[in-house]
Amino acid sequence: MNVGVATRRGRVGVIGAGVAGLATAKVLGQVGFDVVVFDKSPDVGGVWSRTRRYPGLITQNPKEQYAFTDFPMPAEFPEWPSGEQVQSYLAAYAEAFSLPVRLNTEVTAVYPSGDGWVVEAGGVERFDQVVVCNGVLSEPTVPAYPGLDEFTAAGGELCAGTEFHDVDRARGRHVLVVGYGKTACDVTVPISEVAASTTVIARHLVWKMPRWVGGRVNFKKLMLTRMGEALFRYPRPWLVERFLHGPANRQRRRMLNNIGDVSVRQFRLDELGLVPPGRMEDIIRGATGLASEGFFEGVADGSIVVRRERTITRLLADGNGPAAQLSDGTILPAELIVCATGFRRSVPFLTDAVRERLLDARGNFLLYRHIRPVDVPGLYFNGYNSSFFCTLNSEMAAVWIAADLAGAVPLPEPAAMRRAVADQLSFLDETLGDEHRQGTKIIPFSLHNVDELLNEIRLNIPARVRATHWFAPVNPADYRHVTPNLVRLLTGGRAAARG
Repeated sequence: MNVGVATRRGRVGVIGAGVAGLATAKVLGQVGFDVVVFDKSPDVGGVWSRTRRYPGLITQNPKEQYAFTDFPMPAEFPEWPSGEQVQSYLAAYAEAFSLPVRLNTEVTAVYPSGDGWVVEAGGVERFDQVVVCNGVLSEPTVPAYPGLDEFTAAGGELCAGTEFHDVDRARGRHVLVVGYGKTACDVTVPISEVAASTTVIARHLVWKMPRWVGGRVNFKKLMLTRMGEALFRYPRPWLVERFLHGPANRQRRRMLNNIGDVSVRQFRLDELGLVPPGRMEDIIRGATGLASEGFFEGVADGSIVVRRERTITRLLADGNGPAAQLSDGTILPAELIVCATGFRRSVPFLTDAVRERLLDARGNFLLYRHIRPVDVPGLYFNGYNSSFFCTLNSEMAAVWIAADLAGAVPLPEPAAMRRAVADQLSFLDETLGDEHRQGTKIIPFSLHNVDELLNEIRLNIPARVRATHWFAPVNPADYRHVTPNLVRLLTGGRAAARG
């Protein structure tokens, strides 16, 4: 399945074998780089690895939108594949393209040396460049609750959602799930089918979109389009966006909020007491996603209880065993607590000197195009652009990295790149508040990101194809000629017909 390989160009170390790492290895290999991928897990997949997969995990995007551009998911997969199916798909991708992945190999140190980089992972190896693909969901956060020792001594268990792999662990027990995002709601459903009681502790409610809006229209036809993206303000707007956020602003807001109104009716959120604050147009400032199948149904039939606007303040043991005290003073039995409370972006293998040039005082990543540190030559990041189209964005970022390594990106001067990074962070601060994940979240501006990457290297797909994406879900297969065109560009050949 090779598209043709250019002359060997250099040696690149890739850290992480998830979606971004595999895409990076495939594209760089096809362009002519000698690539090695390191991953500490026993299988490829990153968040889809069996070491991180929790019961109830399925994709947010339909299979067509989650697929790579030139490697469709199996026809027999359901519309929203399970975590196990996605991992098998990624393993098949790695095998089909003969990607050089070293599993069970943890990277402990990465640092510049001379005109290259050293990667320590069991042994010591030199590379010309390094691409960090360990992901923005690399390290789960678990609150440091007071009383943990007392709680565990009484037989209580506390774990992160990504550490909960076997639903039988919850069987017959009183379970608390902390959080209200995708992981929390996904894992709550299978837990509620076996637990003695299942309670969700939700500090904040967020809007959930139906997979089938009104029971009839697949959400992808509304949100996974350029029109869906254009409903949110971007600093470098498309022409249609100028109209939507100007003369048609009232209609734009109505379009968004109508989806919220449908969600309230469809899930009976009024009856359940689960209408989030604000309107659907506010979703850009918080975590959102599709409703987990069976979640609101479980709340309706009493198998799931949601304690909204509550937190756990203390763990303890009462006369009946392990328990948790909530912020309203309620004490609940809690034999198992599953924390789906977010993730840290962690790069512990980088030296302090590198991190000082990579992060600002607030811990934000200073990445041009969400990829290239301005002041750390030879170091790149992929997957640090969390989006609605993470597979497509990762693959196109890999194309941009390959082009830059080959000297085919017309980069601005360093001062201009720093200004661009600062402007992007200011926009994220203004638009997303504290929800931009240290500058790594581009939701919902996925297609803007793809356009800007490909326009910079003059490899964007034709305007006539992009025009079809305004009212039809984006099909990543429409971008399948981008990597072959890059190979031809770098080898002096003619570009393939695009689109």
